[in-house]
Amino acid sequence: MEISLYSDYSFRVLMYLALHGQKLVQIKTISDAYRISENHLVKVVQHLVRLGYVASVRGRSGGIRLAKAPEEIGLGDVFRKTEPTLKLLSCFEAEHTACPIVSVCDLNGLFQQALKCFLDELDRQTLASLVGRRMQMIATLNIQPYAVTKEVQSS
Repeated sequence: MEISLYSDYSFRVLMYLALHGQKLVQIKTISDAYRISENHLVKVVQHLVRLGYVASVRGRSGGIRLAKAPEEIGLGDVFRKTEPTLKLLSCFEAEHTACPIVSVCDLNGLFQQALKCFLDELDRQTLASLVGRRMQMIATLNIQPYAVTKEVQSS
């Protein structure tokens, strides 16, 4: 199973913002830190804003920041809202498959159960659990100390 780049980038944006507390961050800064396309991130951020995870402030001094505390952002919720499909097999929708054994095959049920376990684990985690090694992440992403809020430094 491989999650989409869209979900991957969504999680990366949220993690980056979680490292900054309420400080506004430019999308280009995030793009540079992860070495990924700014254009891709713009689309991801717009969606995260619509979903209510990210707040956007327009203007010359604008930027983005988390709209909720990291502890309030469930990973399962983010994943379900950013992953384009949760179909692991073409027969997840039995009425739309050409597979001749769909009515007697247990593979679909097995993968449905595996997906449920995966989502259950994500549902137990929050964004805060992804940034537990905060100082190591800040160093790895080369975030300047002045850019990190006191709230983040004390964690």
